[in-house]
Amino acid sequence: MRIYMPEGDKQDGQILMKEIFRMMHDHYRLLGVTAFRGIAGFGGRGTVHADDILRLNIHLPLVLEFFDEPAVIDSIIPQLEQIVAGNHIIRWEAQCG
Repeated sequence: MRIYMPEGDKQDGQILMKEIFRMMHDHYRLLGVTAFRGIAGFGGRGTVHADDILRLNIHLPLVLEFFDEPAVIDSIIPQLEQIVAGNHIIRWEAQCG
C-alpha cells in the first residue's frame, strides 16, 4: 500500500507523515514501512515543486509504502481515510517469496 502526500502536511499541529509512521509502528506493528522523499513532483493543482539536495523544502512529494497481511491492511484503511485524501491512498495485492 502507498500513501502520497506533501511532506509538510499537518493535522492538529503535528506533521502528518510522522503521525502515520508512528501509528503504523506503535499501534498496528506492520511488517514493514518505508518513507520515500521526492526531489520533484506536482499534485492535483498542477503546481510543480522541485529542489536540489542542498535546498530541500517541505512542499516536496512524500510516499509512505507499507505492507502486511491483507486483513491488517484492511483494518488500517478506515483510519487512514479519515486523515489522508482517499485518492492519495493506493492498494494492491502482492505475493512475498
